[in-house]
Amino acid sequence: MTEPTPPSDDVLLEVAGLRKAFGDNSVLRGVELQVPAGSVTVLIGPSGSGKTTVLRSLNALEIPDAGVVRIGEVEVDFSTRVDKRTAARLRALSGMVFQNHNLFPHLTVLGNVTEGPRVVQKRPPDEVRAEALALLDRVGLSDKADQYPFELSGGQQQRVGIARALAIRPRLMLFDEPTSALDPELVGEVLSVMKDLAGEGWTMVVVTHEMRFARQVADQVIFLDGGVVVEHGRPADVLDTPAEERTRRFLHRIIDPL
Repeated sequence: MTEPTPPSDDVLLEVAGLRKAFGDNSVLRGVELQVPAGSVTVLIGPSGSGKTTVLRSLNALEIPDAGVVRIGEVEVDFSTRVDKRTAARLRALSGMVFQNHNLFPHLTVLGNVTEGPRVVQKRPPDEVRAEALALLDRVGLSDKADQYPFELSGGQQQRVGIARALAIRPRLMLFDEPTSALDPELVGEVLSVMKDLAGEGWTMVVVTHEMRFARQVADQVIFLDGGVVVEHGRPADVLDTPAEERTRRFLHRIIDPL
């Protein structure tokens, strides 16, 4: 299995001038960010600020109207027409973990994890199966390989989603509010797996409202509002002593809502 990129000052992900509108609604208005290899970046911000659209743009699930996204050696300028092959090259570099699991209900847990490497990447079935079983063991679900998603708890389904994302051997892991749909008692098991991945040196971009996770794991926190980056920096700086009033108001509502 491909190992994570070791911690480095080299920038693995670079985004410049990212713009996206849905009709008259400008969701992204020139987002800029850089993510060093082996680091964890947490995106925070109110609903509608553009966080999920940023993630989906990085994965080419959403095609931006303009802007440049570079992951490793693959750079895509969305100001020009982007064909399916170019989008697929960018998408192949990142694994996406969705808010609502998005597992295939008709496939077993093992089938969900092997689907991408087997069907899309055309890798040898025996190799894919062995790697998938190792990934399921890694996320604590080796005994669930033959079960179906409906037989699992929400936390277990999300851990399958993490294993599925890792199975394509990505350079970058993307997490779109991975705990927001979970019951509170299940949140910890998912965050624990994510902390382990961060400790192993995986490059991660995480959209979350879990401020404790951001404090403990993130190398940088980026606050988005109105489709732009309002503030970014080390977790202690952004979360404890934010420079922008808009950031302070948001954190007050999240951390001390009463």
